[in-house]
Amino acid sequence: MDPLMKSLTSLAVAGFLPLVPLLGAVPMTSAEAQELRTGRWAMVAGHGSVEAAPDSADVTTGVLTDAATAREALTANNAAMRKIIEGLKAAGIDTKDIKTQQFQIQPRYRNFKDRGAQQIDGYSVRNQVEVKVRQIARLGEILDQVVTLGANQASSINFIVSDAEKRKDEARKKAVENAMHRARLLAEAAGARLGSVMTITEEVIGAPRPPRPMVARSMAADSVPIEIGSETLSVRVGMSFMLEVAV
Repeated sequence: MDPLMKSLTSLAVAGFLPLVPLLGAVPMTSAEAQELRTGRWAMVAGHGSVEAAPDSADVTTGVLTDAATAREALTANNAAMRKIIEGLKAAGIDTKDIKTQQFQIQPRYRNFKDRGAQQIDGYSVRNQVEVKVRQIARLGEILDQVVTLGANQASSINFIVSDAEKRKDEARKKAVENAMHRARLLAEAAGARLGSVMTITEEVIGAPRPPRPMVARSMAADSVPIEIGSETLSVRVGMSFMLEVAV
């Protein structure tokens, strides 16, 4: 392999997105197919991101009750949860935005040292619901209200950008621009010119952000301060280009 060919081939940098599975996506001329076989192409990755303010939130909250019997614990829990759910509806939360997430009945055990065994010493009932707050400005108010109504459990809050896919379009443009800039720079450094685009792929970045934990002492305050912040929406693309020998 001549030096120029070797330098061009080296532009398919390790770690970038694979090209071979994508070849059927875009029709190629016979000349392009020949160039591909001889290694006169480059693969690069580009990244783009935008910041967006959340406009809604999912909150997990509920009630934990303890009693001597499972029936007593369940009765107390049912009464408390009905009060919370009715209060949420009265506050303007739609029925479809209140969903039971967890329900548990568990025995509590007590150690008896003189007998060398555990015995049931009561029961706990936990009922949690996920509440979608579509008006983000009311989030602190809703959190304060559920505590006033009897909630003593709050495990997470997940901020949501409802039009995230639309917002990502700008990130996609930035990712393509970044990839093209990198490809052009690498081609020029290798003594070649950037040719036509052969493939473009979008890569999913990571997993959805996990819900942010909430602590009980924050829920006990007279007013619940909420910092919404912003979400980073990111896109990563892989692009492959034909390379032309610079004259």
